[in-house]
Amino acid sequence: MSHKTLKIALYQPDIPQNFGSMIRLCGCLGISLDVIEPCGFLLDDRKIKQAAMDYKEKLDVKRHISWESFLDQYQRNTNAPRRIILMTTKTDKAYTDFKFQADDILLAGRESSGVPDEIHDAADARINIPMAEGFRSLNIVNATAMILGEALRQTKWKE
Repeated sequence: MSHKTLKIALYQPDIPQNFGSMIRLCGCLGISLDVIEPCGFLLDDRKIKQAAMDYKEKLDVKRHISWESFLDQYQRNTNAPRRIILMTTKTDKAYTDFKFQADDILLAGRESSGVPDEIHDAADARINIPMAEGFRSLNIVNATAMILGEALRQTKWKE
């Protein structure tokens, strides 16, 4: 039986360079990556390859044709549903005050618009990165790296 570990999921990403950088982040930290389609670009985009470098061939990105198929895989059709933790600016819960579990899925929304309300509501928890006044958000890969680092500190790196 395989041991479940943290996972990153991207909801309909729309910037290929960020997707490539996320591949690189996940590859370097040994984290799996899921993408919930449709994407705002072709998955063989040259910009993805430039950002991912040679890591693209080393990481098996799991593709889901829809939010529904993603839920079927990780929550509905399993004896061990996984928590979906939405990284969002629309909450007051700081990621540093959150208790991560080793098999959490960290979900990032579209760079341009986040996630629809129904996905926001379906998440098991919502966390954010507190920002300095007057600033809205970090780059999605930078934000994910910060939150993933804390999740790994609490789970994997303590083993």
